[in-house]
Amino acid sequence: MSAQTVTGPVPASELGFTLPHEHLLFGYPGYQGDLTLGPFDREAALNACEDVARSLLARGVRTLVDATPNECGRDPAFLRDLSERSGLRILCSSGYYYEGEGAATYFKFRASLGGGEAEIEELMRHEVTAGIGTSGVRAGVIKLASSRDAITPYEQMFFRAAARVQRDTGVPIITHTQEGRQGPQQAQLLLSHGADPARIMIGHMDGNTDPAYHRETLAHGVSVAFDRLGLQGLVGTPTDAQRLDVLTTLLGEGFADRILLSHDSIWQWLGRPIPMPDAILGAVKDWHPLHLTDDILPELERRGVGAEQLRQMTVGNPARLFG
Repeated sequence: MSAQTVTGPVPASELGFTLPHEHLLFGYPGYQGDLTLGPFDREAALNACEDVARSLLARGVRTLVDATPNECGRDPAFLRDLSERSGLRILCSSGYYYEGEGAATYFKFRASLGGGEAEIEELMRHEVTAGIGTSGVRAGVIKLASSRDAITPYEQMFFRAAARVQRDTGVPIITHTQEGRQGPQQAQLLLSHGADPARIMIGHMDGNTDPAYHRETLAHGVSVAFDRLGLQGLVGTPTDAQRLDVLTTLLGEGFADRILLSHDSIWQWLGRPIPMPDAILGAVKDWHPLHLTDDILPELERRGVGAEQLRQMTVGNPARLFG
């Protein structure tokens, strides 16, 4: 089996240490209208991202999944250029963000006229099998997202469409859950429409500190991601210490073969620079793509997690899921 990266297929055995949920470029929908005062300097962004990529490579990271949705600044050509310049392997996503923070109007309007879900499926299928626009880059994963208190009817269109595309193509599915909710519901919805649990990663599970929630999600056979490491006290996130308490509990129960680790970090914001009050700066000081290798893995070792389990979560599980 092979993973579809932005530079072509790569054997699963060659993916190595993989970060399964990061964002090299990201802008909330609306940034496109603010480019007069927040223009995008592509070369400067490439240089900045290349520095981060080389820092990751120096720490043993070989691959990452860029989880940026279509409407939030996804740029497959940028990802390909960065991969070619740095040597870091990158998988690009196909999908849309959750209703509250994505660009929902477009497909909601089309759905009201009789389109919508079939068109979403057509888009995902094309981007996975033929490529994204004229970039020549094929999507290596489908990205889905849901709201905090429910998977809305709008979001359900994407989940059903993704399940059908995955059923036919085998493409992996990764998800966004909001504030540690809807993990079991996401898994159940995807499986009810024919998706393969072995090819699903339910994301942002570390937003919930109740081990029972994780067990309920894992009972569906899917993998789960502790993938907001370093983001503490914002958008409903717990502390890293609380996350690791849950993680070590699950590892002790034998779930090492279905857990992945990442940050959900944003390397370059699109639009104007983000205002950062002191309170927010404190909450995000560890939210960067080197946090796992520099801080979290050593802390897990101090907590008694062995090298085999660490390698399983960072190398073995990504190879199985994305390859």
